Amino acid sequence: MSNPKQVRQGRHAIIEQFLADGLTVMFGNPGTVEQGFLNALESYPDMRYVLTSQETIAVFAGDGFARSTKKPALVQIHSSPGLGNALGAIYQANRGHSPLIVIGGDAGIKYQPMQAQMYADLVAMAAPVTKLSTMVQDPSSLLRVLRRAIKVAFTPPMGPDYVCLPADILDMPNDEIVRPTFFPQTDSIANGETLTSIAKILSSAERPRLFIGDGIHYSKGAGKHIENLAELIGADIYGVDAGEANVDIGHPLYRGQTGHMFGEHSKPITMEPDVVFICGTYMVPEVFPDLVDIYDPTATVIHIDLDAGAIAKNHRVDYGMVADPAKSLEALCLEVKAVRSETQAALHSQRKDKLISLTNAERVAEAETFSKESSGEFATMAGLARELFSQAKDVILVEEALTNSPALVEAFRSAGGQELHQTRGGSLGMGLASAIGVQIANPNRMVVSVSGDGGGMYTIQSLWSAARHKLPIKYIVCNNGVYNLLKLNILQYWKSLDMEPGDIPLSFDLSSPMLRFDDLARAMSVPSIAVTKSEEIPAAVAKALAEPGPFLIDLRIQHEVHEKLIGVKCGQ
Repeated sequence: MSNPKQVRQGRHAIIEQFLADGLTVMFGNPGTVEQGFLNALESYPDMRYVLTSQETIAVFAGDGFARSTKKPALVQIHSSPGLGNALGAIYQANRGHSPLIVIGGDAGIKYQPMQAQMYADLVAMAAPVTKLSTMVQDPSSLLRVLRRAIKVAFTPPMGPDYVCLPADILDMPNDEIVRPTFFPQTDSIANGETLTSIAKILSSAERPRLFIGDGIHYSKGAGKHIENLAELIGADIYGVDAGEANVDIGHPLYRGQTGHMFGEHSKPITMEPDVVFICGTYMVPEVFPDLVDIYDPTATVIHIDLDAGAIAKNHRVDYGMVADPAKSLEALCLEVKAVRSETQAALHSQRKDKLISLTNAERVAEAETFSKESSGEFATMAGLARELFSQAKDVILVEEALTNSPALVEAFRSAGGQELHQTRGGSLGMGLASAIGVQIANPNRMVVSVSGDGGGMYTIQSLWSAARHKLPIKYIVCNNGVYNLLKLNILQYWKSLDMEPGDIPLSFDLSSPMLRFDDLARAMSVPSIAVTKSEEIPAAVAKALAEPGPFLIDLRIQHEVHEKLIGVKCGQ
């Protein structure tokens, strides 16, 4: 606490407000205009400050903490340059509905008319990627504005807020009363008559399909209820733009994700059902979506969500309700049992068994493919993942493996993995950095972070923070010397335009000079090892798991060297 003989200043009041709201961890990167506030932290031992070396890392770490705890996370960044650094990560948090309270410094209200160094319209900079972007203008409303931001961030649909805290406001006396932020109740249930109508439609469906997103993750118990609904009516489940394991990824009715790039990949999935049931997402936020109706014209479309803006955002909906997923799904399962006939129940059971057989066959085929992949001479993600999850138990997986994701997730699922946090939003960099927040949220569990080489170079500084704070994260970087996702996407792009494939752009190549992630890790005091051959994998995994602190495996995957980088002389 602050010295009782001194007048409490704003910089002390805000820390007391954060602690009153249970925000006891702050992920940050310091700057000059925040120096008084950061100095005040020394008087509050209950507030843990997690130092990162760049604002992007701080935001991603906070994002990981929020995703794992399902609670608000506190992030501190510098003024205009710091906010500029952080915007890409804040954008990803916004796309994934992570409840972040991002506080940023400013030299002071009194200096703003001068438009001096580091001046910028900070509120306008942050506004497009936040739920709320604001600046405290007067010391009498310092805590009022903070409580508003905390409430907005954690009220569904959740998302990040930015609050600018000018230094002169924090230096002024503050006599506002600290009280916990009030959060309105949102656990409403869809209208009973409407639920009955939906239950009857689902009971009569011949080809029902459930589409879910991260709204399920943040609604306690919703995942189990969506699984129960799928089992009741014999429907399969697809994730849409999901970054969380919204249901058990090993559940036999879960078919994976619709995809995030091309509408031509997802459209066959959305056109097949005669009843489309959507919960916790909107349809379908792809990079190149299909611009016409994505459903069978005769299909009935149902959407339950706490995000009113997601319902009928891009495509038609026949029944739409703003309601809590968990409560409404639980009630809907009971209603289905009440309204369906014995004949319908028998048909539902038969359909469920057929879908389970289909999913199991798909998974067997997938496992065989990756088993063959892992049996060769050279190291692969499939081989490393299988070995890792056979040796390590109760793993939390933070995953930005991109083109190596299928092999990684298959091995994780087969080993019974449950907690999974994947990239979303379209940018790179979350894999290494988000693991910091996830590990701090789960100090007694193993966190494995997997990134590609491109994503790894975005936030390689994360390793330093992991070493500084003694976080036992096990890092894997898939080092294949290329932005492989871009390579695959341009092939699809040429195909969509009926163009003959050309040379892959040299700008996609990362092989020259070679990226040595093992050396980069050691430079930041993280032990590491490079793996190139399959036979090296078991010992490398054992070494990583035996290390009490962070450890990095530089997984050097075979790749094609770009044709423009191949010399014309033998031996070059």
